[in-house]
Amino acid sequence: MEKNEGTVDRVIRIILGIILIGLGIYFQSSWGLVAMIVLIILGLIALITGITGFCGLYKLLKISTIRK
Repeated sequence: MEKNEGTVDRVIRIILGIILIGLGIYFQSSWGLVAMIVLIILGLIALITGITGFCGLYKLLKISTIRK
């Protein structure tokens, strides 16, 4: 997998992933199980793509945020 995310993009994704996972865990009782699962899955996707530096959607759309 070739990296296609720049540093700023990766940092934003990691922070957003942590926030979404935290919200999913924090609001699990008041929002319901489905909302919690959706938030945690979205958070994990953002976190994993931020850590790896690869986004499958960027690959499909031929986008790269890496400065050349």
